Amino acid sequence: MNSSMITASVTAGQLQQKLDTISNNIANVNTTGFKRREVTFSDLLHQQINNQTNPNYEMGRLTPAGLRSGVGAKVASTALRLDQGSLVGTDRELDFAITQPNHFFRIGIEENGEQIEYLTRDGAFYLSEDPDNPDLVTIVTSNGDFLLNGGFERISFPLDFEEIQLSPEGMLNITLNDGTVLNAGQLALTHVHKPQLLEAAGNNLYRLPDFAALGYAEADMLEEVPGNEGRLMQGSLEASNVDLGREMNELLTTQRHYQFTTRAMSIADEMAGLVNGIRR
Repeated sequence: MNSSMITASVTAGQLQQKLDTISNNIANVNTTGFKRREVTFSDLLHQQINNQTNPNYEMGRLTPAGLRSGVGAKVASTALRLDQGSLVGTDRELDFAITQPNHFFRIGIEENGEQIEYLTRDGAFYLSEDPDNPDLVTIVTSNGDFLLNGGFERISFPLDFEEIQLSPEGMLNITLNDGTVLNAGQLALTHVHKPQLLEAAGNNLYRLPDFAALGYAEADMLEEVPGNEGRLMQGSLEASNVDLGREMNELLTTQRHYQFTTRAMSIADEMAGLVNGIRR
């Protein structure tokens, strides 16, 4: 009975993690560029119990001998699924949709006077005053973090502009009020070859891992590619790749599994109460 309680309680805790993951997916069904996560399970340790000491009683047995007693299941992985989301037209100059998987925008965040680089698929950008020059504006995310170009620098241009256009080569061309066309730099993307190693950093951002600690060279993990027409689409956004119907089905199934697990704990507790209540 104690084994039943342990197995059920361990599995219930792991099922709660899956419920949390599904809830996070559902909560971000309308988040631009969001990528869902999928939970998989694996068995925990188990032991072989040889309950039959006389082999003569096992003659003709077709099933494996003995009993296998496990202690539940655990979350094996929470995989990031980078399936392409649908493209939604916005006709907005600062909306850029990535059209290929495993590609990300490079974002720079100031932390303790140092620029830390993050990745995102969210292509909804805005303009903000350049902190180094009040006569310039720079492209930022909705949280005020800087969009970086191919040289890992901010994209800045004068305030008196009229139009922002992405060229087929991935160049950002800024048309000023006097008709002058200014090249603000190339909009580059980061191609991640092993996206499962990315660490979620919140706010729809991903943090790059410590490649040296993992035994990888950065050149084997990342590749900077130009944001040309084959990879970027101006005036559009990539929607979340969360399928609400599928997530609701997974939610109901997991809740039912959780219900069965808690019922097993309740039954084990009732059996323990019956045993403890037996009197001579």
